[in-house]
Amino acid sequence: MRAFFIFIVLTFMFLAGCRDNNTPNAEVTSTNTAEIQDVEETADAEGLPKEPIMEEEVSKEIRLIDPYTKELIASITPEDLGLYTDKLSYETRIKQLAKVLAQGTESKVGYDQRMQLDRINENGELIEGQPMIILKESELVERILAVSSDGGDVELPLYTTETGYNRMEFNTLDEVIISSFTTYFNPADIGRTNNIRQSSEAISNVIVGMGDYFSFNTTVGPRTIETGYQEALEIVNGEFVVGIGGGICQTSSTLFNAVDAVGVTLVERHHHSRHIGYVPKGLDATVSYGTLDFRFQNTTGIPIMITSKTGEDSITVEIRTSQKYADQLESLTSKTY
Repeated sequence: MRAFFIFIVLTFMFLAGCRDNNTPNAEVTSTNTAEIQDVEETADAEGLPKEPIMEEEVSKEIRLIDPYTKELIASITPEDLGLYTDKLSYETRIKQLAKVLAQGTESKVGYDQRMQLDRINENGELIEGQPMIILKESELVERILAVSSDGGDVELPLYTTETGYNRMEFNTLDEVIISSFTTYFNPADIGRTNNIRQSSEAISNVIVGMGDYFSFNTTVGPRTIETGYQEALEIVNGEFVVGIGGGICQTSSTLFNAVDAVGVTLVERHHHSRHIGYVPKGLDATVSYGTLDFRFQNTTGIPIMITSKTGEDSITVEIRTSQKYADQLESLTSKTY
């Protein structure tokens, strides 16, 4: 599944130290089998002890294995990485290797994957997302260090987390509104209006199970001309500039105020560099694909569904759940401003 991680052998110089055990050295080349036998026979005849023929010492290799596919991801030779000459440097390099495998690079995807949440499509059908996958870097380092002297296979410590709700209940999670928040925009601004409407549709009917993590950027995706977003004003370093996707921060800010009312745990939130008018000061959540995200974990103890809809000049985000779960939240009230 991820054989491309063998690129690490090329990315890191220290992975390029594999030896060619098929190439004889100068001493072995000058000694053929017949000569070795003559020496042994002479030693036997004279009663002399035989001198052992020393073979070239072979460094013991560590093979990193994907536990799901059983594929070889990378091979490392501890001696070549300085295990016996600079142990501190060796451990640093192993930590760097673990980080690359987990987080990836600019050109390669790492094993760590954020959860893609379930959602309900326009036909009322459940579209299943993908679980969260984490490669625990510290554990991988420990496993490699434990076998560094003897070599051997090391399986990557991958941990998978599935969504935290019963999928049999998906069609009941829109029964009760437990929080709602509305903001307003100028419909005459065509580009901005388009971007708000499109991002609103992207977050609507998404199910956030108990313990699940929601990521605005993961859910909405890239904001480009190709994905349907248009030019509109956005704030960059305190100044208004024209950019693709301007306006989606109103969607993320409206969502923030809706989920904040039900007591989720905020994981990542950023403020604009200047005050915006569609939410009270300090109650915004700016986003930028690839850099700034709005993320939260559902720690309410119940599964929730996000619904979002736009009117002629407004966007309303609602947090819903089934009646039986709403009964557990009777003390909660929606925020109003």
